[in-house]
Amino acid sequence: MAAPRGLSVDDIETLRSAVSSGRRPKVVFTAAAGQIAGQTGQVTAVGDPAGADEFISVRFGRDKLEFAPGDLQLPGKAPRRPAKPAGKPAAATPAPASDASRPAAASTAKPAATATVTTPQPAAPAAKPAADTEPRPAAARPAARRGKAKGPAELSVTLTWQDGDWSVQAQRGSRVLAKPTPVRAADALRMVEMLDAPAVSDAVGEIVAAARDAAAERAEQLRRELAEVEARLAELPQID
Repeated sequence: MAAPRGLSVDDIETLRSAVSSGRRPKVVFTAAAGQIAGQTGQVTAVGDPAGADEFISVRFGRDKLEFAPGDLQLPGKAPRRPAKPAGKPAAATPAPASDASRPAAASTAKPAATATVTTPQPAAPAAKPAADTEPRPAAARPAARRGKAKGPAELSVTLTWQDGDWSVQAQRGSRVLAKPTPVRAADALRMVEMLDAPAVSDAVGEIVAAARDAAAERAEQLRRELAEVEARLAELPQID
């Protein structure tokens, strides 16, 4: 039997459309996937085929790994196991000579004889050893697959300062774990102080100090304006 070809271009586009609509379509692992061949997983993302050979993200149990189109196939295209050849039907036991004068009884004796035959035909058991001794090239694939097992995808956490605000975001491979989330300046300074990177800590410290000076200057300006308003208010007589 020829090895499955995996996903076609149309299959990949079908999966991409399903993921874009919020679904998690199922796929079946082919023999090229190694020891998990025949099992199913859920597609969570379909990347750009021009970027890498393995661009289809599949969740299998608690793991989420990248696979190539040849490692997967749609459930409806999974090859079926060939049915075992059935043994030849047992021959009916001929009716006794004493029942020859009763044709109706002879016609009902055939099913009963078939049901009581206990000696199996040699053709049925002969098919099983032939299947067991047949070479299975796919069985050698798991060991080779384990040699190229993928590790966890790259994780990047980015701290950003822009337009006076701090934010942090996280991404694992092509998957965004956390969109830019605002953080306080004090928290941003504590994050970089834990790193063994004095230059980065100094740069963040300068930004925080400058922002503090600007805030202090603005507060002083507001206090002066408030004092002027209160002075004008005190000059105005209160009318009962």
